[in-house]
Amino acid sequence: LVFDVRFLPNPFYITELKDFTGNDENVRSYVMKWEQTNKFIVKLIDMVDFLIPYYIKEGKSQLVIAIGCTGGKHRSVTIANVLYEDLKEKGYRVIVNHRDCEKV
Repeated sequence: LVFDVRFLPNPFYITELKDFTGNDENVRSYVMKWEQTNKFIVKLIDMVDFLIPYYIKEGKSQLVIAIGCTGGKHRSVTIANVLYEDLKEKGYRVIVNHRDCEKV
């Protein structure tokens, strides 16, 4: 499953946030302060909650969920972390990998 979050406000254009990532609280707070972010999170979690039991029923042992944005450092990292935390709290075995987070 691939989700493009480039529709969310981009912290890259905020001078004080540009050099941080979605793993940092200041970037996470910026990304999460927007109404559209929170609406998206609710819808994303609802969809994933709906889908996972069907993947399990079909015998799938893995589900890859990719969250993408322009640079892969701010918005996508924040959203992936929120989804990771939600799924882990629900008892799923979850791995999060921020592929582009450390790129220059």
